[in-house]
Amino acid sequence: MKLKTLDITMAGLFASLMAIGANLTAFLVVGGVTITLTTFFSILSGLLLGGRLGAISMTVYALIGLAGAPIFSQFSGGPSSIIRPTFGFILSNIIVAYVAGKMIEKKTLKKNFIIAALTGMAINYVFGTTWMYFAYKLWFGSPEGFSYAIAWLWMAAPFPKDIIFSCLAGILAFRLHGKIYKSQNTERKTIA
Repeated sequence: MKLKTLDITMAGLFASLMAIGANLTAFLVVGGVTITLTTFFSILSGLLLGGRLGAISMTVYALIGLAGAPIFSQFSGGPSSIIRPTFGFILSNIIVAYVAGKMIEKKTLKKNFIIAALTGMAINYVFGTTWMYFAYKLWFGSPEGFSYAIAWLWMAAPFPKDIIFSCLAGILAFRLHGKIYKSQNTERKTIA
């Protein structure tokens, strides 16, 4: 499938929003986890751009950061980010956007947007927390007594924020989705 100019622009926009969301609250760290808005923006990209383009935008974000731009949380970036315990969350954003976008492609009811958003958040948590656990255990040097349960305990701090923001992403995407596609259809009719 060919990308249009608008698609490329929207993918770039959401890659930029991810960079902002990753560092807006970069000073808040609980355990090894930085409190960010990346889950919100990865879900929103999937819901508004669709699974394929949402995943492309999150891939662009990850590649820009891996190339060395300081756009990951705490203004980090570069190839060494791959071994950071939180890199699993960056990878999961690609999956989150794809799954959330695919879930609403056929049924565009408000509840489907919220369900897709919460499903995306769950994917982010499972993939990211599991990566973090294995990173600490295998190559990063875990704190004394570190366990999978402790990794999940660290996720308790951002959990309420992410539930609220995931639901907000679902509601916002539902409202914008109708307006975006309505204006695109009107524009197409006017041109034709």
